[in-house]
Amino acid sequence: KSGLDPGGAWHAWGMACLKAGNLSSAREKFNRCLKPPVDLNQLNHGSRLVQDVIQYLESTVKPILVADDDYFATLRELEATLRTRSLSLEMMCEGKIQHNSYYQECLFYLHSYGTNLAIISFYMRHDCMREALLHLLNKESPSEVFIEGIFIPSYESGKLHMLENLLETIDPGLESWGVYLIAACKYLQRKNYYHILYELQQFMKDHVRAAMTCIRFFTHGAKSYTELGGKQSWLLKIKDHLKVYLQEVSRSSGRKKIAFTFRKKMSATDVSRHINTVDLQMEVTKFLHRCESSGTSQMTGSSLPTLFGNNNMKMDVACKVMLEGKNIEEGFGIAFRVLQDFQLEATEVYSKVAKQLVKQQKYTEIRQLLKCVNESGVAAKNDGDNIILNCLNEFKNIPAEDLDNLIQDMDSDENKIQAYVMCNKLRSAYLVSVRQEKTRAVQLVQHVRQLAENSGDDVVKAICAQWL
Repeated sequence: KSGLDPGGAWHAWGMACLKAGNLSSAREKFNRCLKPPVDLNQLNHGSRLVQDVIQYLESTVKPILVADDDYFATLRELEATLRTRSLSLEMMCEGKIQHNSYYQECLFYLHSYGTNLAIISFYMRHDCMREALLHLLNKESPSEVFIEGIFIPSYESGKLHMLENLLETIDPGLESWGVYLIAACKYLQRKNYYHILYELQQFMKDHVRAAMTCIRFFTHGAKSYTELGGKQSWLLKIKDHLKVYLQEVSRSSGRKKIAFTFRKKMSATDVSRHINTVDLQMEVTKFLHRCESSGTSQMTGSSLPTLFGNNNMKMDVACKVMLEGKNIEEGFGIAFRVLQDFQLEATEVYSKVAKQLVKQQKYTEIRQLLKCVNESGVAAKNDGDNIILNCLNEFKNIPAEDLDNLIQDMDSDENKIQAYVMCNKLRSAYLVSVRQEKTRAVQLVQHVRQLAENSGDDVVKAICAQWL
């Protein structure tokens, strides 16, 4: 008469029927006020009213085993108790849910008015993981429901292995679980739970991604190559994963097969390249670990470069290897392989190393570097000269004798003149210029004279004028 919503009254009446134990009457009353959710896959447990009903029904059920009564149990009861406790997961579910009217009632309300997440969470609460998984598959629920309802509760309660076993029992190839497993991996990565992620990737036999996780374990948080030296077991694990992947690819390539859809794929050449990178990183790690231990290490950078980074980081590795040995020659071989394997800009790296040597005042080492570069067999004609020219920006800090020695080491006279001009050694520039072929010599001497005039060097200006 007053036009009020009768839903609340029906709900209260239904709850009263439940409490009185009149289950069929309660169903009829709730049918008038409860509605199924619009979207069964929404990430909640349905309406508050449905949750109240389930909560009451679950709290009313007497547990199968009452600990206090165990003391008075007869021998036969005790045997039954022990037998019940050792029953498998499925039997527990059947025992608890199928043979208990209150649990059956819960399932009626959940299937009629609850979301998929509510149903799955109910199964999980009562140790019926298999039923939860089958419900997920049958309803083709999205991966968020799997993560929220099954995956998070499993690893939080230490039942990840049980979950893995069930996934495999239901589908030995894991194909039907692919979408859910990839979503779980992404979730773990977002949360930075890398140890659980690695365990899951191994279970999935997703060897390429497992290798990538091992790379993170190797590089993450390390401040020195001494630390990386202690983490070399991860490098071996990366190689193991990649080798197993190669074996699986070669096995499956013979027969037509549409398996491994959710596992990361990679070409055999790429995998071989990565194995080569790991081998080289092991060499680099051993070498730099030894250098740090023996105290020859000089460089301290904010981040620790490894060969698993981008090209700039790989170039930093090559520099580090050359600079941290007892001398340039000791680390040059490994550095040269890094440059070759990754096709890096060698001259840029050598110039970087030379500039560091100028800072460290190791001028003889620069000459050693030039010797190694020339003997490497792949240096272009002017590489050595360009390395020296790149150093000369720091010429004010280089003692005169060392500076002269470096310039004398240059191959091309043109480059020598350029070097002398850069260092304001105009007289030396003039002496090299006059040795050139006549027309070129005239051009060079005129240029030197102009520079002498600009800088107010009357002596050199007069010499140039006289020669011209």
